[in-house]
Amino acid sequence: MAFGRAHPGKLNIGTVQIGSTQHLAAELLRSQANLIAQIVPYNGTPALIQALRGGQIDAAVEILGPLKTQIHAKAVRLLGVMGDNRPKDWPQTPAVRELPGLSSFNVSSWNALAAPGKTPKAIVERLSSEVAKLLSMPEMVQRLASFNVQARHSTPGQLAQLLDTDIRRWADVIQKAGLTPT
Repeated sequence: MAFGRAHPGKLNIGTVQIGSTQHLAAELLRSQANLIAQIVPYNGTPALIQALRGGQIDAAVEILGPLKTQIHAKAVRLLGVMGDNRPKDWPQTPAVRELPGLSSFNVSSWNALAAPGKTPKAIVERLSSEVAKLLSMPEMVQRLASFNVQARHSTPGQLAQLLDTDIRRWADVIQKAGLTPT
């Protein structure tokens, strides 16, 4: 952050695919941190990691799972995480929200199980109940944690609220970044 602010326009931040969560997270960081930085999209994680390791970009925004082996090998350095909390594997690594002026910053990706719109409510409720049971199993919690995924369950109504909130949030980021669909 200090380098980016001290050298406007000199910081290059790599992400995967324009419009991906990682790309939009970089745009949100650039906006909230008041950085004049270039966002550089790549066609996938391998190309992004190669560019980071090769010095073509100064930093990258990517989900933690695919970077773990690179971090363990000390080929790349984890500077911070964009979610609520520091990662369990690297408690010395700050969350971006710990930085001055970024206390409200939080980008956490999530996954959901969906069914066709005409699925009967009883089946949706049963699926939700079974997923809740699965996500409470210690072996599932541990397996997901190995990918830096936190096992959480929500109701279909809570998921709909989360989706609505995220659509509004990312629409604002897209508008501020001046991104247009192609």
